[in-house]
Amino acid sequence: MTFKATVTVRRRPTILDPEGKAVEHALQSLELRGVARLRIGKLIELHVDAADADAARATVDEACRKLLANPVMDDYTIALEEAGA
Repeated sequence: MTFKATVTVRRRPTILDPEGKAVEHALQSLELRGVARLRIGKLIELHVDAADADAARATVDEACRKLLANPVMDDYTIALEEAGA
């Protein structure tokens, strides 16, 4: 079976997000008020061939731990759905 995994990676709340701060300040300089605590993350989509959803999730989790997310600074979530053939 093929599964589509959507991984969302974000800096942990206790870790400084300089890119988010820069964008927040830029929005304020554009006079867009009321924007606060802006954080920047990344969205990763991938297709995984696996016997079942548990195996697919395990593969994606391993990819996150080894490459897609920094285990010291990032949190991630995995959304999984069947993608068909």
